[in-house]
Amino acid sequence: MLRGLPFPKPARKPKPMHTLGIDFGTSNSAAGVSVNGAPWLIEMEPGENTLPTAVFFDPHSKQMQIGHRAVRALINGEEGRFLRALKSLLGTPLLHEERRLGGERLTFATVIARFLAQIKQRAEVSTGMTFSQALSGRPVYFHSADMARNTKAEEDLRACYLEAGFENVRFMFEPVAALRATATTEGYGLIADIGGGTSDFTVFHQTATGKTDILASHGLRLGGTDFDRQISIDTVMPLFGRGSEIRNSFGAETHTAPKRIFNELATWQLIPFVYAPESRKLAADLAQFAKEPEKLARLVSVLEYELGHDVAFAVERGKITANSANSASAEINLSPVEPRLKAALPLEKLVATMAPLASQISREAKEALLLADIAPEQINRVVLVGGSALMGIVSSELGALCPNARLDAQNAMTAVASGLALAAAD
Repeated sequence: MLRGLPFPKPARKPKPMHTLGIDFGTSNSAAGVSVNGAPWLIEMEPGENTLPTAVFFDPHSKQMQIGHRAVRALINGEEGRFLRALKSLLGTPLLHEERRLGGERLTFATVIARFLAQIKQRAEVSTGMTFSQALSGRPVYFHSADMARNTKAEEDLRACYLEAGFENVRFMFEPVAALRATATTEGYGLIADIGGGTSDFTVFHQTATGKTDILASHGLRLGGTDFDRQISIDTVMPLFGRGSEIRNSFGAETHTAPKRIFNELATWQLIPFVYAPESRKLAADLAQFAKEPEKLARLVSVLEYELGHDVAFAVERGKITANSANSASAEINLSPVEPRLKAALPLEKLVATMAPLASQISREAKEALLLADIAPEQINRVVLVGGSALMGIVSSELGALCPNARLDAQNAMTAVASGLALAAAD
């Protein structure tokens, strides 16, 4: 035996570098991997491979619940703070503002990181793999009107992934990811991904042998939460005093109730901010001098009992019903605010409210075709992706834009996540 010489240690095998495909959405999120060349979406909750991008902070347990559990906590009236549409805060100063949530002072960036960390943990438990890398979907433009803010949004999201425990993250345009999970059809096609916060378009060409060329991608910051916002402003907020006349404390003159408080209450990502003391005081002052005090009293109740998200969910449900076969009797049930309070939302009213937004989506889809130098008549397939793409007025606008195209909505809700799962194996 040789003495004095160190015994050589066996070489450590390098840890496998697994990549998790993550569709972090404004309204819903999902994650997956590729198994034998096919996408496999991970069961995030029992029986569900997608989950709402929502969190709930319980002040007693100090726990952050996510997904359907968070939504149920809100619906059940549990004490705590509910947050949704956090993706819309990326690139904005609000993302880094601290709030007291679940007994801690947290930024919304850390909340997103913790949400992503739970997705990572659930994926690892489900697969038995360790995911050190992420392939994340991203819109073509987080902020289509501000390129500096658009760049900052990706930087913010990257930082959230790193804080969540990933060592590295790559990004892929969401409509390009959806294309990976779309069956091949010869000819020119358009992916129209209308999500909760953005609308994104990819123009592509495929040959009979399956060769795919991406010709252009384009997008804008407008999606399903904007539909909800406009419906709420036009249909619900007048019941809370929007447009009402307010008497001056001195004299007989009147002025219209300021729009800002109603606009913020109708905006998913701004609802938590409208409960601030100054907003509550403003609502109380408006109610005191209102010519229609019963309407402003509802606004006071919504702020006092923090019912903003209950109202937003009621608007979302009404929108879905109005878009369905039951459109003639569709209504927004506002009973959490006041017993038997409802707002009628027949299909014709929904269409009138959404028409300007749907036209804007169509214009930007046409811009994507211009960037690709492809005439709308050359498109033989429009692939609809995202829940908002299934709204009748949106699909009708896109069908009218591309008159020779077949509308394909077969994989609308999971195409992005499935495509990211496939691309994560590259």
